[in-house]
Amino acid sequence: MTNTVEPIGFDVPALDVYPSFTDRYFQAKYLVDADTKVHEDHCVLIHSNRICVVTLAPSHPVVAFQKTISSINFQIGDKTNRLNNIVQGKRKHGAQGLKPEAILCEIQCEDGLKYSVQSCVHGKLIEINENLVKNPQLLVEKPKSDGYIAIILPHLSKNDKFQSNLVLEEEYMKVVAERKVKVENVPHT
Repeated sequence: MTNTVEPIGFDVPALDVYPSFTDRYFQAKYLVDADTKVHEDHCVLIHSNRICVVTLAPSHPVVAFQKTISSINFQIGDKTNRLNNIVQGKRKHGAQGLKPEAILCEIQCEDGLKYSVQSCVHGKLIEINENLVKNPQLLVEKPKSDGYIAIILPHLSKNDKFQSNLVLEEEYMKVVAERKVKVENVPHT
């Protein structure tokens, strides 16, 4: 009698598509019609350790229409440049404080349209994705990975409040589907 040894993992079924890092470790929540601008939806990827990654939702015009971005401006005021954010230590000293409606950046597209991106989170700005300055098209090509906009550490005391303004993916998909139905039902002249 011969003992045959099967390779490790032989009995584990292979998946056709493996979930991405963000799909495995982050919960996506959405801010629908950010700042009352219709269809300018934002996405907040929330890790179990509370860290939030802000990006554009798939329905945002920049992503949905695969727009060509000419620049992303992080200079959001005379004295405030998000790229000048310097964070030090365990308590994130020096980090810029953010409210949910605070502007992180302005996206300038080649078609002349500009879009403002809100932080969606009340907390401290940990990091701005500086790669977007050199390659702004990452925001369109890989919004949930290399094209993220910012990483924010939310305030514990305001964590539940900011999340109450966000919707889960299932509800977000319903909103997007309803928008599509409304557009399809508009009479064409």
